[in-house]
Amino acid sequence: MKPAATPPWRLLTHLAWLGLRAQPLRSLACMLAILIGVALGYAIHLINDSAVNEFSHATSSLSGEADLTIKGNLPDTLYPAIARDPVVAATSPALEVQAHLPSRNEPLQLIGLDALRAAKVVPRLLGQPAAGPADGTQGLALLEPDAIFLSPAALSWLKLAPGQSLTVQVGLQDVRFTVAGSLPAAGAGQRLAVMDIAAAQWRLGRLGELSRIDVKLKPGSNLADFRQRWLPRLPAGSRIDTPAATGERSANVSRAYRVNLAVLGLVALFTGSFLVFSTQVLSLLRRRSQLALLRVLGLRRRELMAVMLLEALALGSAGSALGIAAGLAIADAALKLLGADLGGGFFNGVTPSLHVSPWALVGFFLLGLGATLTGSLLPAWEAAAAKPARALKSGDEEAAFARARSPWPGLALIALAGLLLPLGPVRELPIPGYAAIACLLVGALWLMPWLTARLLAATPKRWREGPIAGLALTQLKEAPGYAGIGLAGILASFSLMVAMAIMVASFRDSVTEWLGQVLPADMYLRPASSGDTVYLSPAEQALIRSTPGVRQVVFQRLQGVILDPARPGVLLQARELSAADAAERLPLVGPATAVAPGMTPIWISEAVADLYAVQPGNRLQLPVRGKSLAVQVAGIWRDYATQHGSIVMTLDDYRRLTGDQQVNNAALWLAGDAAGVQAALRSRLSHGERLEFAMPGDIRKMSLQIFDRSFAVTYLLEAVAVLVGLLGIGVSFGGQALARLREFGMLRHIGYRQRDIDRLLAVEGALLAGIGVLAGLAVGWLISRILIDVVNPQSFHWTMRHSLPLGMLLLVSLALVGLAALTAVLAGRRALRVGAVRAVKEDW
Repeated sequence: MKPAATPPWRLLTHLAWLGLRAQPLRSLACMLAILIGVALGYAIHLINDSAVNEFSHATSSLSGEADLTIKGNLPDTLYPAIARDPVVAATSPALEVQAHLPSRNEPLQLIGLDALRAAKVVPRLLGQPAAGPADGTQGLALLEPDAIFLSPAALSWLKLAPGQSLTVQVGLQDVRFTVAGSLPAAGAGQRLAVMDIAAAQWRLGRLGELSRIDVKLKPGSNLADFRQRWLPRLPAGSRIDTPAATGERSANVSRAYRVNLAVLGLVALFTGSFLVFSTQVLSLLRRRSQLALLRVLGLRRRELMAVMLLEALALGSAGSALGIAAGLAIADAALKLLGADLGGGFFNGVTPSLHVSPWALVGFFLLGLGATLTGSLLPAWEAAAAKPARALKSGDEEAAFARARSPWPGLALIALAGLLLPLGPVRELPIPGYAAIACLLVGALWLMPWLTARLLAATPKRWREGPIAGLALTQLKEAPGYAGIGLAGILASFSLMVAMAIMVASFRDSVTEWLGQVLPADMYLRPASSGDTVYLSPAEQALIRSTPGVRQVVFQRLQGVILDPARPGVLLQARELSAADAAERLPLVGPATAVAPGMTPIWISEAVADLYAVQPGNRLQLPVRGKSLAVQVAGIWRDYATQHGSIVMTLDDYRRLTGDQQVNNAALWLAGDAAGVQAALRSRLSHGERLEFAMPGDIRKMSLQIFDRSFAVTYLLEAVAVLVGLLGIGVSFGGQALARLREFGMLRHIGYRQRDIDRLLAVEGALLAGIGVLAGLAVGWLISRILIDVVNPQSFHWTMRHSLPLGMLLLVSLALVGLAALTAVLAGRRALRVGAVRAVKEDW
């Protein structure tokens, strides 16, 4: 009786397991590369997703059960008209401000509500009074003019308890409230304060003003009809939103930053896929005769290919699973240490908990698995397609690279990158730009074996005459496929690092130059660092102008305006300047344009010009404080402070059109000592101790510190990508050393010592890294041009000048070549521990 045949899947699985066991370090390197890539990508996704979910939840919780929210500079006379609409079931008017607290740098969100109306629409925002007398008057605390209710997160942040006092700065003056209770239904981590709306209007100096009206419609009412009827009747710059649209727009404020950070996080995974490719190819070369023998013994091509892919499947599954676990740990630690935005500054005041989506978890697991299988597909196909008889012969390894020597696929990919560059963004994201970078990088990688062979063939003859350098050059020249494998990891990681280094340096130098242009004064002052309850009154402005030692003062008023209800707001900056000196006072991009007689000039930032398709000479209706002003664009200026756009107009025009006489800050040119002027200003103004002064140098230093903190994660991800590339060098040279055991054995027989072989490996590693570094510098420079000229303008809507950090690039290049040489020696020594002399016996 014949024994039962082994099921094919069990045989294939067993062969794959034997392949993994035979090369544990190769397997570990592949798994580690995928682990790092998945962990970083998933961690960044978790942080972004958790922050956006918490931010959106906090935004939507303010609307409660409302179907629609009307926002803008609304007069309180609008509220009764909305409430009388036949389809309206309930309304809740509100005054919402970002209140400055003298003891804090971040503002506190403060909402004035009508408690009787809010109970029907936003009951979660009703305060719960602290325990008091049991005579039925406890509920009246909601209407007390000095009573304020704080969310648990705000109570913890401010270290306050019911009964204690909270001070809010209004202008330069103190307005004190008593903490009457808490907001137990507020979202976790949401810093929020609520008080009576009439008291808020009176005590905050906002009489007659509303900022929002939450509307609950009767069942069966049509939201679109209500919006269509009321939007034309609202003050200019108003919007009517659903809670979902409000949350989405709030999240979109940081979308470009989050997408770019996520793409950068996947760079390590992209580099890891090339490491998988190189290690799988080296595994194929080392086992080429063994795999051919399996073919001779009856294993079919598709079964052999399945063995190779099963190995990749096992490595990818293990690496992805461990990467998911590591990503969870990294995200949890980063949220606690770096905050919800990793230094981006978009989610201040939000303390999210980790939000894990099963779909995202599965998606990143499949992404890591896909990267592993993609890196293994070509080697597996090559192993299956090899002729068994030829593959059994010694020295056939280089034949496996024959198909990769053609330059045409690489040139086609580079040409495709050029065709993608003129395409515009997709949903305001630079998707074609990212695709062009991927095509350029993959095309360059494909060209490397072909290019390396020609570079080495062009080396002078005298270079090839030395016993070490000559042998190294000959080896690389005769085996360009091997060289291409070693270059894959170097080029992929180093070119991306170079591109990011050039982009960040260009951005930093541009910001430094821009700060020099926008900070021309000797000293700057403001009543507080944050919040929209602080300002300088006309009387205080007059005192500042007349202070001894002050030669000139330029005041500025900041105001948010809405040009498009579907987009985030734009910052309006009213400054003391004129059309004649705008070119000197603003960093204009291109020449200024004269406006028509009688028109009010404005100067728009690059973001406004890009997002709203506006050019110099165009006329607009600018909504300011509920009024629509006819203005004309006089020029475009560069502004790195506001991603979603800013508009400058003269302070005289602003005051004439709006009647608002308050300002937010001032630039001072001095005729005396700065310390003396500061002391005089503090003594002359009531609560002058509240004034914050800054010198231009201090502002530049602080701004660049914020810049560096924002890009700290970028530097970390660049370093990880380079480390993955160095890991690829080690795996590549270790595999090549094993594949060249017979060669090294023969060298030992003809008189080469171990240190000579070490020098040979070091020269080969340095030569290979040198070629990779030169190619990486060229490809990285091209990628940086795409990042600077395409990706950044489409993502953040600003331009920058190009800068090359030559010193840093030279230092990193030399370090990488040295590390590559050292890695090659160490990997070769480890691979040759079995003894190269004995390996030559295989040919005897």
